[in-house]
Amino acid sequence: MNLQPNHLSGTNIWLEPLQRMHFEELYSVAADPLIWEQHPNPNRYQKEVFTSFFEGALASGGAFIIRSMDSGKALGSTRLYDYNRPHDEIKIGYTFFSRDCWGKGINKEVKTLLLNYAFIYVEKVIFHVGAQNIRSQIAMEKLGAKKIAEEMVAYYSEPDRLNYVYEMRR
Repeated sequence: MNLQPNHLSGTNIWLEPLQRMHFEELYSVAADPLIWEQHPNPNRYQKEVFTSFFEGALASGGAFIIRSMDSGKALGSTRLYDYNRPHDEIKIGYTFFSRDCWGKGINKEVKTLLLNYAFIYVEKVIFHVGAQNIRSQIAMEKLGAKKIAEEMVAYYSEPDRLNYVYEMRR
């Protein structure tokens, strides 16, 4: 399974494999503190903290910059990660969007693109959602994901956080 396919596009967005050259463009989206307000790491808008997040995204080998189909503008980021062939699963997460995308179906479109791609290769997809992130929990339920557990999750170069685990099956 290729964690960074080159051609995932929908009606309103496309996903472009994340590269180091995207840092400033993506940070300009991430620098809004309100994006991270309910997130397990609410300081991610700070450049030093975001730099660690970005390095983790690159190291994952499955991160994308999300772009507007109309303007090409960066809208946020997401990733496929922790592909586990023996358990027939992969994770989708680390997703964030500019606030002007909220409530416009962009998250659903991104997740649908990733799910359709992932289900070619795996039976189940796992999502970790911060225990305090009510917006993302509601989005998971709207998508049809089922909450199956709570667990402490280690983030790349960040403290462990309590997350709710959601699952979707093919």
